[in-house]
Amino acid sequence: MWRHIASNFLTLMVVVLVAVAGAIAWGKHQFSGPGPSDVAQCVQVAPGASLSAVSGQLAAQGAISNAYIFRAGADYEGKAGDLKFGSYLVPPQASMQDILGVITAGGPSTCGTEVIFRVGVRGNTVVLRDLNPATGAYEDMARYDPASEQPPAEILAAEDAADARLRIAVAEGTTAWQVAEGLKAARFMSGEVGAVPAEGSLAPDTYEVQKGADRAALLAEMGRRQAVILAAAWESRPFGLPYDSPEEALIMASIVEKETGVADERPQVASVFVNRLNTGMRLQTDPTVIYGVTNGREVLNRGLRRSELNARTAYNTYQIDGLPPTPIANPGRAAIQAALNPADTDYVFFVADGTGGHAFARTLDEHNANVARWREIERQQGLPTDTPVQDGG
Repeated sequence: MWRHIASNFLTLMVVVLVAVAGAIAWGKHQFSGPGPSDVAQCVQVAPGASLSAVSGQLAAQGAISNAYIFRAGADYEGKAGDLKFGSYLVPPQASMQDILGVITAGGPSTCGTEVIFRVGVRGNTVVLRDLNPATGAYEDMARYDPASEQPPAEILAAEDAADARLRIAVAEGTTAWQVAEGLKAARFMSGEVGAVPAEGSLAPDTYEVQKGADRAALLAEMGRRQAVILAAAWESRPFGLPYDSPEEALIMASIVEKETGVADERPQVASVFVNRLNTGMRLQTDPTVIYGVTNGREVLNRGLRRSELNARTAYNTYQIDGLPPTPIANPGRAAIQAALNPADTDYVFFVADGTGGHAFARTLDEHNANVARWREIERQQGLPTDTPVQDGG
């Protein structure tokens, strides 16, 4: 009898173990296999949210199939206490394991409603955007000009929402004064700006901030990033460039930044100015003269006057030799790279070509032919043709 009972018990234990093993295998497959959502999902982790709350939210929105398995997987991988606040975009059919990795790795938020304060060369714009999960693309919902318009109600509401992303986007080629003034107008930031940072010292980039973030602290972070970018580019520069210091390279980068908005042209534009420095030619570039006129505090919405081109100032590179005393804007990473890695050319002239780019020349005769073509384009477009042509000329 006891032998019969023992046999039945052993049989039952085997059945239980097989069932447990099967359940574990099924759970692992559920955890690591494709998820149930056929569209991208915006997964949000609120500040201080528990794993139980997040797993329930994920199950409710259809991102995962089973909240318990998600929690068990998080415990098994030792990540149950590693949730990071933010909003994260996960692709269609993302596994529970993949989603867990995203929301515990943290980093900048990648989806959800966002308010972007854009600091630009010609003014600032505040934009409210939201993610369309069906397309995985952001769509503009509202915008306004903080210098002349009242913020729409939906932007005010978004700035106060706990889960909204708040970002400051600084355009390449803005001046330090423009950035400082822009931050003063960003309603979701706090604190004083303080002294305007040195020209060129701020990295154009997009910065994610929390509501009430300190303006001076953000400026310091912009300065830190720019210093890192410049140091790395200076360290890897080729031999023979006509700069005595990283600061001189930054001045050149700012000129390149203001001379062209065409990314592929930057190394060629840099080569023109490097060749001029190496041969003792003056740089003769309009943006430096403009900076001397405006001090970086406004956009000169007119052509330069002959008197301004003839005035001998520290920034008039038609009248002085070499580089101006400071940068004339905040150059981006690409312009810094171009200044420290110019193209290998014989170009010493360039002029607009009518496409948004420039025509480059090695000799004055070639340059004059390019200028004549540009004058013809001006005539065809009904533009004034009596203004001086200076771009690298």
